[in-house]
Amino acid sequence: MIKSLLIANRGEIACRVIRTARRMGIRTVAVYSDADADALHVRMADEAVHIGPSPVRESYLVGEKILAAAKASGAEAVHPGYGFLSENAAFAQAVIDAGLVWVGPRPASITAMGLKDAAKKLMQDAGVPTTPGYLGEDQAPERLKAEADAIGYPVLIKAVAGGGGKGMRRVDAANAFLDALQSCQREAASSFGDNRVLIEKYILSPRHIEVQVFGDTHGNIVHLFERDCSLQRRHQKVIEEAPAPGMDATTREAICAAAVQAARAVDYVGAGTIEFIADASDGLRADRIWFMEMNTRLQVEHPVTEAITGQDLVEWQLRVASGEPLPKRQDELAIDGWAMEARLYAEDPAKGFLPSVGRLDHCRFPQGGIRIDTGVEQGAEVSPFYDPMIAKLIVAASTREETIALLRQGMAGVAVWPVKTNAGFLHRTLAHSQFIAGNVTTGFIAEHQDELVPADRPGDLLLKQAARAIVAEQGTAAPLTGFRLNAVPHRMVHLDVDGETYVVEADRAPYASVQISAMGSNGALVTQDGMSVAAFVRRGTGAAGGVAGDGAVLAPMPGRIISVDVSEGDLVIAGQKLLTLEAMKMEHTLTAPFDGVVAELGATAGAQVQVEALLARIEQAER
Repeated sequence: MIKSLLIANRGEIACRVIRTARRMGIRTVAVYSDADADALHVRMADEAVHIGPSPVRESYLVGEKILAAAKASGAEAVHPGYGFLSENAAFAQAVIDAGLVWVGPRPASITAMGLKDAAKKLMQDAGVPTTPGYLGEDQAPERLKAEADAIGYPVLIKAVAGGGGKGMRRVDAANAFLDALQSCQREAASSFGDNRVLIEKYILSPRHIEVQVFGDTHGNIVHLFERDCSLQRRHQKVIEEAPAPGMDATTREAICAAAVQAARAVDYVGAGTIEFIADASDGLRADRIWFMEMNTRLQVEHPVTEAITGQDLVEWQLRVASGEPLPKRQDELAIDGWAMEARLYAEDPAKGFLPSVGRLDHCRFPQGGIRIDTGVEQGAEVSPFYDPMIAKLIVAASTREETIALLRQGMAGVAVWPVKTNAGFLHRTLAHSQFIAGNVTTGFIAEHQDELVPADRPGDLLLKQAARAIVAEQGTAAPLTGFRLNAVPHRMVHLDVDGETYVVEADRAPYASVQISAMGSNGALVTQDGMSVAAFVRRGTGAAGGVAGDGAVLAPMPGRIISVDVSEGDLVIAGQKLLTLEAMKMEHTLTAPFDGVVAELGATAGAQVQVEALLARIEQAER
């Protein structure tokens, strides 16, 4: 067994590998850039080696620095994680040439599957089903139409030199093919100077199904069943699950057998994933699922496979790399229950999913019954240099319905501030009726984006809950004696939320599925359905949230003065009506905060006033 392991990666996957290695008694070595000097994976490892500046091309992608770190630390093996150098055949060979153990597939396998066209040809030769299509030298219209007819409509005509959506036509029937071909060729020649085209089967309802495979150096190859990764945004997976919804036993057997066949074709060793594209227009059927590509590494979504099989895939990697046979035979592996993983990213869905960077001043993940794979913790920095993933939330249950409910509950418990996250977006996705029904294709998010992206402005209920939380937990905004609405006491709080000021009534309605976290003496982080609001009482408005400590009575919101009941110099008693403000179609009666005299009056009947305008100032009467 390997005794010491260098993880040539960072963040979440580095931490995940370290956890398993530690359980197995393997000494771990981390590598880090300038930006990661204080990162969680650096502190978790037994030893850490600095490898350069923050940009990946000067640190994590420099194989020579990784090898030097392994030599300096005395590491026996190198685990590449995923991303960075994990599918770099030259680096894998360099590790082996340096006399180290490479925790991954043979370099030749990486090369064979790294070139997509060559991989497709290799799979065709191995008898693995591939997407129907034509890519040939004969470009005669009659030949192209004959190929399209054989493939079956709809088909996609694509310029060989195409890009950016140019030189591409969908054809739904044979009688429309030649006109579409001529149009496509003209555009291709004009845009690229090359009118050659290829023909592909157009998948109407595409689903992304992948199969986890594993091989060892003794010739054994098994599959660990399938995952459904159809929920994607711009080809980036968002929520993954296992098994795939709607997968029957016959189709599962066929697709998993094809995956093992593909792995055998490249004499595969270690963890790998065979990715398929499925036409789900008539459900999942074996004759409508085709090879797409192979990932020659551990996948980000591997925890869902671990959850349904009860296996630790990183442990499998380490045992196989140590020369041991696979821990389980195929007949010893079975599916137990359902699992889902959601990727929590530092990004702002309301602003086109732009990355959100900065310090995680507040970072709380749900507790109990949920697996959190992360490389950060409260106080960490989300750097602009690396992938913005904050964490993966993984849940498992006996049924898909239970799993969805648990993941929604977990997502509602995520509270991150001030960095923006996609938690609200994920929560809405998990609550969508089509997702719950399992009717998801790779175009689902694009088709439903308006429903899934949370509003930029926090909702009224969330703001009210934030105000109430501050009143209840901070005690800085007591019931306002200065405000009355139809003679009923109210609590008004000025909230600063993302630079915007809101004047909110802290009503007495019960909390509605919200999570509350105190933030200092004048604020709270309130999370509802995955959306977090950090709300702070505006300083200077005093404990009364609208009546300053010097007796100034301020407008709680923009509105119109409809009556003034006192004059400057009048003596007033606590609770006495001073004036009435009309705002949001309601009348707000402002009263004296204490016994005193009207020292200043800034309100006149009929006048429009803005929030925090000085309406009156009461001075305590001399005794």
